[in-house]
Amino acid sequence: MSDAAPAPRPEVLVLNGPNLSRLGSREPDVYGRTDHDGLVALVARAADELGVRAEVRQSDDESDLVAWLHEAVDRGLHVVVNPAAFTHYSYALRDAAALVTGAGLVLVEVHISNPGAREQFRRHSVVTPVATGVVAGFGVAGYALALHAVVGAAAAR
Repeated sequence: MSDAAPAPRPEVLVLNGPNLSRLGSREPDVYGRTDHDGLVALVARAADELGVRAEVRQSDDESDLVAWLHEAVDRGLHVVVNPAAFTHYSYALRDAAALVTGAGLVLVEVHISNPGAREQFRRHSVVTPVATGVVAGFGVAGYALALHAVVGAAAAR
């Protein structure tokens, strides 16, 4: 029997951009009926199954998301990020995401809907080129898939 303390569980930041606090009531035909609290619970269950800790944060403010990505770099945390509307035009968010992957950390971009099957303006992501990978179109279950991807990619490094 070892007296060594168990290794701390790796931590993943799960970051959500604008309007995602309105899940469940915002266009449920596109984003589903799971509300933000349900999403947080889903992420917690998936993280427990994977043996990681996941902290879910949401902000409608671009500067919060940029600061959280900087925090991920400083703390050595992998990231799942749904940039929401910032996906399409936020070069500040793109540059902060590039810092994450540039530090050798995993960053998975996630989208509840499939942006490629939606309006033309939603089909381009400025984040995708600097992300480790993208999960899109699987509803909120995509967050669990993204956590799996983070764990797998991090283990392969």
